[in-house]
Amino acid sequence: MVKQQFKAITEKSASKGFCDGSCRPRKITASTTFGTCTERLSPFGGLLGLIKFLDLLKFEEVFDQVYRGPSREPDLGHYRMVVGILMLLFIGFNRLWHFVYIRLDAMVCGFFELVRLPAASTFWRYVDSLGINQAHSILRVSRVLRERAWHLCRLRYRLIHVSIDTTAETIYGDQQGARVGYNPRDRGKKAYRPVLCFIDETREYLLGKLRKGDVVDGVESGAFITSLKDHLPGCVQKVLLRADAEFFSWESVLAATEAGFHFIIASKKAKPPFDPRKWYQPRRSNPIQYNSCVYQPIGWQFPCRFVAMRIPKEEDSPPSQPLQGELFEEDRYTYRVFCTDLRGKAHKIISKYDKRADAENLIGEAKREGLDAIPSAKFKNNYAFFQIVMLAYNLWRYYKLLAQKSLPDSEGCDLLKGIQDNTIRIARLKLLLIAGKLAYHNNRDQVKFSLHDTRMPSMLRLLGYLDEARAKVRPWIDNPLWICRFSLSSS
Repeated sequence: MVKQQFKAITEKSASKGFCDGSCRPRKITASTTFGTCTERLSPFGGLLGLIKFLDLLKFEEVFDQVYRGPSREPDLGHYRMVVGILMLLFIGFNRLWHFVYIRLDAMVCGFFELVRLPAASTFWRYVDSLGINQAHSILRVSRVLRERAWHLCRLRYRLIHVSIDTTAETIYGDQQGARVGYNPRDRGKKAYRPVLCFIDETREYLLGKLRKGDVVDGVESGAFITSLKDHLPGCVQKVLLRADAEFFSWESVLAATEAGFHFIIASKKAKPPFDPRKWYQPRRSNPIQYNSCVYQPIGWQFPCRFVAMRIPKEEDSPPSQPLQGELFEEDRYTYRVFCTDLRGKAHKIISKYDKRADAENLIGEAKREGLDAIPSAKFKNNYAFFQIVMLAYNLWRYYKLLAQKSLPDSEGCDLLKGIQDNTIRIARLKLLLIAGKLAYHNNRDQVKFSLHDTRMPSMLRLLGYLDEARAKVRPWIDNPLWICRFSLSSS
């Protein structure tokens, strides 16, 4: 006799994604018990993505061929010492003694293959052995990584906009090179005056250096502009250079012209004779007027074009009181003058220059990421640490661009959507500060993430995207979009 069974006996497969009904709500009260476990946990589970990303760029290969280490050889090697400092900055700690907080972290120790990291003083002694040569080596590493990251993200800019600006780092101790100079926030205090250069299209750091607290002179500004050409990717053919009035000099104009750069440099020293009949007003609703002329300042070898805008000053006196007219017409306006080699309307040229204001936001972000941290009293140590900080800043930029590229085309709403425009502070919450557990299974270590974290699907997709890219031939070797200027022999 056969019995019919109407009840389905097929087992349902476990869900692999985030599900509201996959667990019961927990009850945590004051009487909840607590204890310890033997599993190794890490709040920086996103460091696995950084490790894969560095392997995708062949960072260790590039470092070993380009970096010129100091005479002091550490036990961990130059590569691991520098990467350890980069990881510290990548996580968000900008002081070397902050290594005490990650010394036992499972992810960091797993990268170094150690039970615990060396003491913080070990890394400080290594920074104390660095100098100007190591800073230049870090810049050479950065320019190789830039081309490789552009190939990975399939970037092919023919024209880029480069913004140069200076800032002030206030010094509160007795550091070498500190001077009392232009420091609007802390007037009268000693400071460094670094100069930084950014690419507006990718918002990445191109070139810069730590300087003493003096104002940039003409010879130094010309040499800095000349060195920009040695750090541009191979696909770049045209450059529009924008700088503030501190870089206005004949040496800067000559260096930009010889390098083949277009330039717009603010001017406060020159007073070109603008024709009063050529002032024009593009919009009737806006009282701002524009003008241009060709003028050769004293000491210059050839004339250049100058464009200007004048803004009417606001009247502060009450309407009941009679207004006293200005003696000269110039006293009624605020002038902005620029030196350029571009053609076209003056208001369009000045509009291009005003987009340089985003460099202030990038400098502020770099300061928060560690640029304001002065680790040593020696200028050469601070110079090298400056370049390491900016290398970590660029790694975040490239990592965000690649995370944006890992999104599928059909994805409507995702946590990583638009992450390339997020600040590093927001990106750190999305890509780094994800809890991870190090498990040992099938004779190998694994990193596991929680199913109940809404960031887990995006992180797993990014890690899978990095693994697929690592399994392929690197794009700068196989069918490159453009020829790399700084390719290495073995890769």
